[in-house]
Amino acid sequence: MSDLSPRLLPEVTVVVPAKDERDNLPILLDEIAEALTGRVFEVIVVDDGSGDGTDQVLADYAARHPWLRPLRHARSCGQSAAVRTGVLNARGAVVATIDGDGENDPAYIPDLLGALEAGGPSVALAAGQRVGRKASRAKRIASRLANRLRGALLKDNTRDSGCGLKALRRDVFLRLPYFDSWHRFLPALVIREGFGVVHVDVLDRQRRHGTSKYGIFDRAFIGALDLFGVWWLRRRRKAIPAVSDIAPAIDAGT
Repeated sequence: MSDLSPRLLPEVTVVVPAKDERDNLPILLDEIAEALTGRVFEVIVVDDGSGDGTDQVLADYAARHPWLRPLRHARSCGQSAAVRTGVLNARGAVVATIDGDGENDPAYIPDLLGALEAGGPSVALAAGQRVGRKASRAKRIASRLANRLRGALLKDNTRDSGCGLKALRRDVFLRLPYFDSWHRFLPALVIREGFGVVHVDVLDRQRRHGTSKYGIFDRAFIGALDLFGVWWLRRRRKAIPAVSDIAPAIDAGT
């Protein structure tokens, strides 16, 4: 388990967006720590304006685990904003994301990190793709339709862009344009920057406590304006410049 001190930079930052997940977070945080045993890591949980005492649970947990850095939005700003807050405050060169409801299994985080590392410098994102979905039939159908439409327009070769399990190089993360639902378009946005995306199948699981805080439209149906906006952004990025240093000229008289 990590004994992260303020002077020791982590290898990876795990960002967890959460709203009203008081009962799920302690279990999830224990699982994250177990999955990352042997690594230097930090976990940033962004409490997105919860009203159920999530902030106090995080404060108590952080007092016993120095690798946890809990942050809080004064009011709920949505999952995209929570992910962005976590990324902006991350200290690791690689950021892994995972939903705060416990439906994503942290045991897959090392697989994502390994796939990202194996891809080399040309790959910037390892994206989880859920199998064995435990969501309701309506959510599964909506998600399937949304992913088919997104894939047809954006050509991102991603079956399931809504999976919360991802690992991404932070420097590339910071280049991406931000907008609501941004986190659901990461494969297309990363490809737009000229980097590759690899995929890892992950098993879905049931949440232990509570109910979903993001409805069927937040999770599955992609706003038409956002979808066409990302399509437009990709079409407008015509060339990725190759950049190299210019060496100073050698003075022949010296």
